[in-house]
Amino acid sequence: MENKQQQPSGQRNEGEGNKTAAREYNRETTAFTKSGQVESKAREAKQAMDGSEADKLRKAEREGKSHSHGEDRLLKGGSHKGAK
Repeated sequence: MENKQQQPSGQRNEGEGNKTAAREYNRETTAFTKSGQVESKAREAKQAMDGSEADKLRKAEREGKSHSHGEDRLLKGGSHKGAK
């Protein structure tokens, strides 16, 4: 039985995983890759990392990673045996 209760914000509780968010992410990612902006955005990112923003961006990356549980071992071809 699926759990699709209404939440106060109007969003449904989709239980384990959020299929709606995954579909939206996939749709937006595909639209971006087809937009022709990938190369220019990559250049912008490289310039930012080589410029005065670099320290601020690296600090933000470290902060984000500090909240992570690490890489999914299955994505790197590892086994789930002994996973935390």
